[in-house]
Amino acid sequence: MYVKGKINMVMGSKPHDAAEAALTAAEVLIDEHNVVVYNDDVNTFAHVINTLIRVCKHTPEQAEQCTWLIHYKGKCVVKSGGFAQLVPVKEAICAAGIEAKIV
Repeated sequence: MYVKGKINMVMGSKPHDAAEAALTAAEVLIDEHNVVVYNDDVNTFAHVINTLIRVCKHTPEQAEQCTWLIHYKGKCVVKSGGFAQLVPVKEAICAAGIEAKIV
């Protein structure tokens, strides 16, 4: 909202408040990581699909699409989020015998 040619700050009345809010938003984006699942010659499509449904809470369609990408492209991002949130996801996928990494 403009008031007499000046910008009325939504986050606060001081310019540094907006800068701090932008910095905080940037810090949140920096903590964004991905769980990547890699192709192998061992696991079946059904096993990978069922694991993605169980661990990542994918829909059956989403899990199947990710599995095809893993098969044809060699890898696929199956989950995004903060590092701490992704550690148990990655560990559960690896416990199922599927290669996964947090990147």
